[in-house]
Amino acid sequence: MAENNAVVGICNSHVDAEASVRELQRSGFDMKKLSIVGKDYQTEEHVVGYYNTGDRMMVWGKRGAFWGGFWGLLFGSALFMIPGIGPIVVFGPVVGWIVGALEGAVVVGGLSALGAALYGIGIPKDSVLQYETALKSDKFLVVAHGTADEVAKAKGILETSGAAQVVAHVDVLAAGATRPEKAVA
Repeated sequence: MAENNAVVGICNSHVDAEASVRELQRSGFDMKKLSIVGKDYQTEEHVVGYYNTGDRMMVWGKRGAFWGGFWGLLFGSALFMIPGIGPIVVFGPVVGWIVGALEGAVVVGGLSALGAALYGIGIPKDSVLQYETALKSDKFLVVAHGTADEVAKAKGILETSGAAQVVAHVDVLAAGATRPEKAVA
């Protein structure tokens, strides 16, 4: 049975998000269970670029050094253009969740591919909408998932290390539960 426990920290700046990730790393949290999502532009004047070739990644833009610093810490990376949100850079397991939502052509009323991915792992729709709104406001999401104990540990760290708001979503999907609003296109 897959773990459907997650904690999401909303960070107001890339500095706060980086502090949260670094503190989780120092605490021994499994970096394979950690994701960060955010936008990398403020105006049209800042060029954003990204590529991933094997074991090297380069990011340009206003926060290129910030994003590049996560390359060695977090597993999986991508740049997505999400309608209604814009370009987002994603590191960690959320990349796979978004790709899974896109490949499965999962449609969840009113949610983006990112929203559908988060909803698909059990985060309630109202919380997903709040996280999408935070991204639109140039905030960053730090998402940790795992067992209830791992999520509780991550929640405590996020609350004291830079996240402005932290919400734990524990046991949000029971084994075999279905979501009636989810439809396959």
